[in-house]
Amino acid sequence: MNQSPSSSAAAPRRKSKKKWIIIIGSVLLIALIAFGVKGRKKEHGIAVTTEKAFIKTITQVVTATGKVQPEIEVKISPEVAGEIIEMPVKEGDVVKKGDLLLRIKPDFYQAQFEQQEASLSSAKATSLLSKARLNKAEQDNQQAKDLYVKQLISDSDMLNAKTNYDVAHADYASSQAQIRRTEGSVSQAADQLSKTTIYAPMDGTISALTSEIGERVVGTGQFAGTEIMRIANLNDMEIRVQVNENDIVNVKGLDQTLIRIDAFPDMKFSGKVREISSSAQNASAGIGSSQNSSSDEVANFLVKVSIRDRDPRLRPGMSATAEIQTQTVENVVAVPIQSVTVRSAAGKTVEDLQEEKSKDAREKSGNDLEVVDERDAARRGRDVLDRVVFLVNDGKVTLKKVETGIADNTHIEIKSGLVEGDEIVSGSYAAISRRLKDGSAIAIEDPTKGKK
Repeated sequence: MNQSPSSSAAAPRRKSKKKWIIIIGSVLLIALIAFGVKGRKKEHGIAVTTEKAFIKTITQVVTATGKVQPEIEVKISPEVAGEIIEMPVKEGDVVKKGDLLLRIKPDFYQAQFEQQEASLSSAKATSLLSKARLNKAEQDNQQAKDLYVKQLISDSDMLNAKTNYDVAHADYASSQAQIRRTEGSVSQAADQLSKTTIYAPMDGTISALTSEIGERVVGTGQFAGTEIMRIANLNDMEIRVQVNENDIVNVKGLDQTLIRIDAFPDMKFSGKVREISSSAQNASAGIGSSQNSSSDEVANFLVKVSIRDRDPRLRPGMSATAEIQTQTVENVVAVPIQSVTVRSAAGKTVEDLQEEKSKDAREKSGNDLEVVDERDAARRGRDVLDRVVFLVNDGKVTLKKVETGIADNTHIEIKSGLVEGDEIVSGSYAAISRRLKDGSAIAIEDPTKGKK
């Protein structure tokens, strides 16, 4: 059967129409898929957690570690050398002021004392003989004067009598000086002899004992001798901590302190700053270097903190941590410390600025130095870093400059820029410090997600 011309012409038209419908449908489908993907990307944004600014009392704390020590501890060292022959105390004994601590063998010093006493007796006898000679010379001189007035003796006899008197007088004065010198030697020998016996200078406890009976110790009146023992008042204890030079400016006398002793992990002791050293105790930060400059040293300051809570279990040398409360502000706007970051005036992060400087440095190695220098000068005003937070508003963030104050271990004071109730980004650190920009879209996550 033959088809009509009209039916044969309609078939290609139907095929063409069907082809265009398929093409248009495919384009619409691709457009819908692209729009959906873009919408999902817009909807999700950068994942963050948020918190609201609130009113809080903040206490700034300086933390330092150190050792427990008695507030008063006396080192006992002899002023004379010799062998210890008696020591009636042992480590841990409680002693009173004036109690016998030890005796050093006194034989040598006893002999010196007796020798000086004998010298003193000899000097006194010599002085008596000189006194008698002086009296005789004085009489002869007076008699010569009388005879000379009557012109019964010559000028030479008169001069001889006067000379004898002067010599006798000088000899007597010398004997008196010898007595005083010998008396000083006797006193010195007696003092040396007395120092062979050592008594407790204060009430306290023998906190350390490093010598035993029979040992020989060294001591002089000018230099510290062998340390034999220590006496400490264990009722008044303190911790001595090293505070960094950046923190010491905030520490003041009588600052309240929370003390933790490693030996008592479940206990907290209260204290207060008693003493702050005026000079730094430098410690080299670089080990093994042949030359250490001042920049290689870490400057720490010794701070003594009295422990108010007395506990007989505290012992010298225990490790401790002091949390010195340097400043407190009440009823201020506070946010988590990690919420505050820094941005330049142009909104750039520290990493962005460092990358720009590295790029400029590479360009400076070429020939276009003047252009790069002009660019540096133009950007100099934008490199100033401000402290900022990210305010949350309708799924986006707004960069907000703030003025901060003191901080504790978790929160920081906001002096201006925020009010109570403002919602700000609190995490993550990577998002706050690098990823977020002014106007960035965000997706708020539950901060407890994944936590038990």
